[in-house]
Amino acid sequence: MTDAYYDRDEDKKYVAAYKETTPDVLAAFAAFDAAVFADEGREIPRKYRELIAYAVGISKQCVYCIDGHAANAVRAGATETELAEAAWVASAIGAGAAYAHGRLGFKLSGTHTH
Repeated sequence: MTDAYYDRDEDKKYVAAYKETTPDVLAAFAAFDAAVFADEGREIPRKYRELIAYAVGISKQCVYCIDGHAANAVRAGATETELAEAAWVASAIGAGAAYAHGRLGFKLSGTHTH
C-alpha cells in the first residue's frame, strides 16, 4: 500500500528521529507495545486484541494501525469476516459517538427548550 503520505517501507527510516532524540521514550513505548501484544500472559487472546486494535485504527483513521493490525489479526487467525465485523463495530461506534455528541449541539446552543 503506497500513496502520497504512506509508504510502508520508506516511512520506517523516520524512526531514526526518535532513536536520535528520545531513545528512552522510544524504548519505553516499544516495551509497552510488546507487553500489550504479547502472545502469552494476557487474558484476551492475541487475535481479539489485534481485532480491537484494528477497529481502533479504523476509528482513529490511522493507516499504519489498520495495515499492521489487520495483518497481525490475520496471522493470529482472524478471518476476513472477522475483519469486516470489526470494521462494522468501529463504524457503529463512530456513528453512535456522532449521534451522542450531536446532542451537545442542542444543549450548548440553548435551542432545545422542552
